[in-house]
Amino acid sequence: MGLSWYQYASRLPLAMNLGKVRTATATLPAQDQKTVERISQETFAHNRDNIDRTRAYLSFYQKHPQIHWALLAHLVSRNAGWSMTDLRGELLPRLLRTKEQQDYFSFLERGNWLIFNDAYPQLLLYEESVRRQTNLFYLLPHLGVSTFMQAIWNHFWKTTDKELLAIGLIINEQNYLEEQVMKDSGYQNSVVRTLPFALQELLHLNMILLPQRKVADGQGGSLQLAGERVFHFASLRERISLGKRLYSLLFGGTNRQEAAYAWALDQPHTGSRKDYWPHLFHDVNDTAPGKPYQLKLMNCQLHPRAKRLFSPTLRQVWRPIHHEPPKELDWYKNKSDVWRVLTRPEETANAAEMSEAYCQALAKIEWAVAARTRILG
Repeated sequence: MGLSWYQYASRLPLAMNLGKVRTATATLPAQDQKTVERISQETFAHNRDNIDRTRAYLSFYQKHPQIHWALLAHLVSRNAGWSMTDLRGELLPRLLRTKEQQDYFSFLERGNWLIFNDAYPQLLLYEESVRRQTNLFYLLPHLGVSTFMQAIWNHFWKTTDKELLAIGLIINEQNYLEEQVMKDSGYQNSVVRTLPFALQELLHLNMILLPQRKVADGQGGSLQLAGERVFHFASLRERISLGKRLYSLLFGGTNRQEAAYAWALDQPHTGSRKDYWPHLFHDVNDTAPGKPYQLKLMNCQLHPRAKRLFSPTLRQVWRPIHHEPPKELDWYKNKSDVWRVLTRPEETANAAEMSEAYCQALAKIEWAVAARTRILG
């Protein structure tokens, strides 16, 4: 899915003109002011928690499938929800203290909230532009969106370049996350620099899963897990690279997009990993309290008579929280070399079936829990 040299060269004028976008400073006409207010209100209404955000991305993609990023955002947001509920599920609470669980949730929730707060207004403004059949992207600065994305959307409006728009959104959201969260000293000290955060990467426990419907086999299986491992999450460059690989994996010329979309439509997002693997996970805790942990898994199957792993729904264990407004900044300032990332040929995605890798990760966590139980009694 890499760019040809012709495509690469054709995008240089866009990249070189990114810094020339002007931000409107005059008072907005009444109709534009109403549009900005309505979009802000609608974004707020859908940004209550991970469940609402994830649903909103999918709903938008249903109406506008040309905006590839919306489906990718939906699937990645599902993963954020699963990571949130893992913190209160069967295994991680046996490894993390209550404060660590809360800190990790705050980190995940803040990032999920911020990206939606920045990206969803862009999607709604595109929708309004289509409805009125006119380019309204001059309103993006009034919604707090970077000048970088104003240039990207203007380019998309002229060319309908779906791939460049998706990559532009990936770059934008990760730079936005970098400035709003990753550079925040509170999150640096409570999450990013902590031993549990490092251990996740060391043990390869972090991965983004893209469930895809497949024809049932003789053993009753009906789902394939594609995806990518997450390495060096604290690195902006690596997060952008990961986003590009996931996009290539999802829209790279196979039927994965159709299979993932079909599954997403059939399976509402709850935050429980039961959504994709009900044979291993249950949103009811069947484990008797107070007993030492007994290993439940062997070769990605439950031991005889073992109960399924507890994976709660998000709203069972986490309540919506109040968020402070984001910092008022445009990350693109002083980053005019970002076009090199935008126009670089797409990396080849080499991760397809992740079921085995995810099973191995679960087994590692189980062994860590069992070892901790033996040590601490």
